[in-house]
Amino acid sequence: MLGVLGFAVDPLTGLRPVPHAATVRRLLQRVDGDALDAAISAYLQARMLPSVNPEAQKAPVRRVIAVDGKVVRGSRTATAAAIQLLAAVDHHGVVLAQRQVASESNEIPSFAPLLDGLGLENTVVTADALHAQHDHGAYLSSRGAHYVAVVKKNHPGLYAQVRKLPWRDIPVGHRTRDHAHHRDEIRRLKVAAFRHLDYPGARQAIQVVRWRRDLSTGKLTIERVYLITSLSVFDATCTELATWIRGHWGIENLLHHVRDRTFREDDSKIRTGSLPRAMTSLRNLAISVFRQDGSDQHCRRPPPRWPRLPQAPTSPRSHLTNPDRSRSCNDPATRATAGGRGPVPPPARQPRQHSNGRSCLPPANDPRTQPTSSATSGSADNAPCSSRNRASTSSTARKSSAHEKPPRRPSACPTDAASRTTTRSSTMDRP
Repeated sequence: MLGVLGFAVDPLTGLRPVPHAATVRRLLQRVDGDALDAAISAYLQARMLPSVNPEAQKAPVRRVIAVDGKVVRGSRTATAAAIQLLAAVDHHGVVLAQRQVASESNEIPSFAPLLDGLGLENTVVTADALHAQHDHGAYLSSRGAHYVAVVKKNHPGLYAQVRKLPWRDIPVGHRTRDHAHHRDEIRRLKVAAFRHLDYPGARQAIQVVRWRRDLSTGKLTIERVYLITSLSVFDATCTELATWIRGHWGIENLLHHVRDRTFREDDSKIRTGSLPRAMTSLRNLAISVFRQDGSDQHCRRPPPRWPRLPQAPTSPRSHLTNPDRSRSCNDPATRATAGGRGPVPPPARQPRQHSNGRSCLPPANDPRTQPTSSATSGSADNAPCSSRNRASTSSTARKSSAHEKPPRRPSACPTDAASRTTTRSSTMDRP
């Protein structure tokens, strides 16, 4: 690849050096966006496989293309608005063309230039209500293509003409019922052949009624959508029309959603020159190549990282109560730590110091702190090392230390009975 691009071979190593990331970034900032999109479109169309045995098909195989735009929100600056890109995508998720919309205009002037580089013979183009323009219908008819366009109130005359058709008397041509996204949805499609529509090449009017019931709230919404198409009754069935109408919004899931969620396009802060458009073109190239190869795993949203389960707090006495953590005297690590004489004894208590510097621990000969006979009898090398004996010994020592009374407040901290008696008698003899 580097040799095709013209990179010279290093005479010392014999390798072609890879350009630095800063060099690639400066190149993409100055690249012509229209030329890059045209090259990517030609490459993707050349990779498209021909249909298998087209002579065996009873009806002509139609390619369906959806046209829709998207705003790259991360490209907005303090002095310039975010760029808007209009894309032509087939219903399988392959980006066929892309064009940038002028900053002070909308998608309407970019519709025809977007499709100029595509072969539209025997192709169905789906678009939203913004592109239901008379010029767009005439352009597609002149290119030998068909259209399925949404009609809304932005064209009041055409909308009123389609809406006032006797839809009650027209039978249902297609009906589906789906259960997804925690809602029930019913779609009903009716088709009326009508040649007197005020639109170039229009032959049929379509009504789609959608019933949606939210299962969580029980709210029912009814939506009626009207469309027009240049396909006659013999060119497409009601099932095909319903599939194409619903597949038009696949551009949101197959392209826009992937660029937003997988590639984080709206979070990108690239704003310099033509770099935002160039990066969008490269994302479209990556998505389309994977779609053509039949692999869309990269286009799915990454699985969420489940939070770790809370762990139980580690207790300082867990080595006494957890049998899995207790070690035997035959454990080499334990015997090596203890010098070959059994397990490591618990650490000695550190005496607490008062302000006068004297310790308040009981004396060494206090019977409360002496180990029991069962724990001290026998040799450490011959006696078995049981975690139960260690636990009982340590728990006895801890209980005895827990029942000790706190030291008194006087400056002297007596440590035996004789000193306490002397202090009490000397205090009572005072006048």
